[in-house]
Amino acid sequence: MTSTERRGGVRRFTRAERMVHRTTATLMLLCATTAAFLYIGPLARLVGQRNIVATVHEWSGVLLPVPVLLGLLSPAFRADLRRLNRFAPYDRRWLSAVRRGLTAPADRPAGKFNAGQKLYAGWIAGAVLVMMFTGLLMWFIHLLPAISRTSAIFVHDVFAWSIAAVLAGHIRKAFQDPEARRGMRTGHVDRNWADRQHPRWLARNENGPEPKGSCPA
Repeated sequence: MTSTERRGGVRRFTRAERMVHRTTATLMLLCATTAAFLYIGPLARLVGQRNIVATVHEWSGVLLPVPVLLGLLSPAFRADLRRLNRFAPYDRRWLSAVRRGLTAPADRPAGKFNAGQKLYAGWIAGAVLVMMFTGLLMWFIHLLPAISRTSAIFVHDVFAWSIAAVLAGHIRKAFQDPEARRGMRTGHVDRNWADRQHPRWLARNENGPEPKGSCPA
């Protein structure tokens, strides 16, 4: 048994990686909560200082990319981004197993992140950029005169509901997997869980760091 396992399991996330996730999640929840109090009638009537809620919503949205940009200072976080940006053949096998309802670990091979997590990360990153762009157009109405404020509001609202639905699914999956939450909370996961859920990553992790310049699993 390695010293890492004696301390509580296999090391999955560094402190920097966990802080990026935690800070981004906090800002995202601030955006979603303030948006609900701004645009849902019964909730909006509960707020006495609408301008304060609007300001918190705007600035939490503007600050969303900051944790990721600061995270680029961490080699471990940059390695995670490379993993998320790489869609391997075994990821297609994972998706095929999901479509066919196969749940056995052998049918769902995964590196540190499975195909579903990679698709979620890519989609949410793109959606946040669209939300920031349309939000800035609503905030600074003369930024791009060719795009009407009405159009910006429509796109912003459509993506807001889409993000709310996807986030709800993400949170639901997290609550269904306590060990995954422990990994994000403490940085360590149970070895048996890693072997079932992320066998390719565990094998690479136990065999030592990947060669310089390669793309990690």
